[in-house]
Amino acid sequence: MKKLLDIKALLVISITIFSLLTVSAMPLFAEEEKPTADISVSALSKYVWRGQELSRDSIVLQPSVTIGYKGFSANLWGNADTRPYLGSDDNNSVHWTETDFTLGYSRAFGPVTAGIGYIYYGLASLQPGGPDPLDSQEVYASLGLNTLLSPTLTVYKEISHYKQWYFLLGASHTFTLSDKVGLKLAASVSYLKSEDSDDYPKIGSDYEPTGDKYNNFHDGTLTVSLPITPATYLTVTPSLSYVFPLCSDARYEMKWRGLQGVAAESRDSAYLYGGLTLSFTF
Repeated sequence: MKKLLDIKALLVISITIFSLLTVSAMPLFAEEEKPTADISVSALSKYVWRGQELSRDSIVLQPSVTIGYKGFSANLWGNADTRPYLGSDDNNSVHWTETDFTLGYSRAFGPVTAGIGYIYYGLASLQPGGPDPLDSQEVYASLGLNTLLSPTLTVYKEISHYKQWYFLLGASHTFTLSDKVGLKLAASVSYLKSEDSDDYPKIGSDYEPTGDKYNNFHDGTLTVSLPITPATYLTVTPSLSYVFPLCSDARYEMKWRGLQGVAAESRDSAYLYGGLTLSFTF
C-alpha cells in the first residue's frame, strides 16, 4: 500500500511540474483560444468532505493542478495528512490519503452557465497501515446563473461503490476592497439521497444504522475568504469555513461517520477550520 501511495504522490508532483513546463512552452494563440492553467496548494487545519470528518488535530496539504481549454478542463487534486489521527498522541508521519481526477466541460448560454463532468476518487486509508477503501466514481451536472450571488446547483451521482445522489446549491459574492484585495462570502446547502442502506444508511438517535437509506438535507457550509493578488499570476487566499448539519438526521450521520477515538455521541457534527491557499494562474 505504501508503494501505491508513493506513486500517487509522485504522480501529482510530476503533473504539476509538467503543467508548468507545458504552459510556459505553449505557442501564442488567439485570446479566445488560449489554454489556461491553475496550480495551487492549500494548507488547512482540517479536511471535511460533504460533512465527513477526514482529519483531526493536524494540518492537511492539498495540491491541485487544473488545465483548461475552450470550456474543457482537467484537474488533479490530492490530500496529504501531516499527522494522521489514530485516537492517541502518537506522532505520525505525513500520510497521502486521496488522489482525485476530474474531467469537465462548461459553457455559457447568455446568463446561464451549464456544465457536466466526471470525477475519479482514488482513496487510501486515513491511517498508515489501515485497509484502503474502494475507490469512487461520480458524474455530475451543474447549472448556474451569471447574476448577483452566482447561484449554482450541482447534482452528483456516484456510479461505482457508494451509490447515492448529492445535490449542492451554492451562492457566493466577492466584494472588491482594493485593486489587489477582495472579500469573498460563500454559502452552500446540500441534500443526500442514498441508494444503498449499507454505504449511506440513515442513523438513529442511538447512533446505529436504522436499516433505512439516508434521504434528507445534509450539510451546510459558510466560508469567508480574502483573495490577495500581490503579483500578476499569484493569488494568496486565507479562508475560514464552518460546516454544520442541516437536520437531526444529518447530525447523527455526521457524528457516526466521524473519526474513531471517542463514542459517536461525543464526536463533533459541526466543524470550524481555516487555512491558506497559494495559487498560480496562467
